[in-house]
Amino acid sequence: MQAKLRTYDIIPNKNICFPIGTILAVNQLYDILDFSTVFGKHKKNGIDINDLLKALVSYKLTDNFSISKAHQWINRDEVLDIFNLPEFSERTLYRVLETLGNNRETIISDIQDRLFTRYDFEHTNINMD
Repeated sequence: MQAKLRTYDIIPNKNICFPIGTILAVNQLYDILDFSTVFGKHKKNGIDINDLLKALVSYKLTDNFSISKAHQWINRDEVLDIFNLPEFSERTLYRVLETLGNNRETIISDIQDRLFTRYDFEHTNINMD
């Protein structure tokens, strides 16, 4: 019978972990639903909008805090490598979100078309949320 707790001292290290399964799922569904063509036409210059959105969606599915925290999460070397992104400013992320907001009607329509084509949903008068 154990009479004394034998815990080891916890020594902090610089190991970083993040859920690779979520990232792989986001990448796979992004390709299956051809979101590259949906979002790619709204931003031509600078950092690829699709890579930024994949990283942002992966972050929101795992941690889901603020955009400034998303910027910190994405700008880690390991995450930047996975998404083939260069280091970028927080302002860049806000500009991407602004671009999405300005083009939301077209984007929602394109996503709806992709979903109806891929999954053969019945067309009704229900609004997509």
